[in-house]
Amino acid sequence: MDLENQNRVKGAVDSFGADNVIVLIGAAEAEAAGLAAETVTNGDPTFAGSLAGVQLGLRVYHVVEQEFKDYVDGAVYDEQIGMMEMVLDVDSIVGEMKSMREQFCKFND
Repeated sequence: MDLENQNRVKGAVDSFGADNVIVLIGAAEAEAAGLAAETVTNGDPTFAGSLAGVQLGLRVYHVVEQEFKDYVDGAVYDEQIGMMEMVLDVDSIVGEMKSMREQFCKFND
């Protein structure tokens, strides 16, 4: 997760409280999604950004996860994301995201 997005997440948490923030990831690979998820839950693993050492424990989901899909219009999802879902390794992405939530998320849904 780049430094600007880390600052945005930190700003949202400062403004609204960590229990009121959910982060949505759209990375195309499980490893990249996992790093972003780790950053907003357990802190920046590269120790380069504003979330270095900051364990926010935020809820984090990927756009291909059913938990997200349940909250959006199906036609809009298909138009905007559906084609990408066919070429992504969805199972790996979902597994990585669930692992990060299980390890580091501080909030229940």
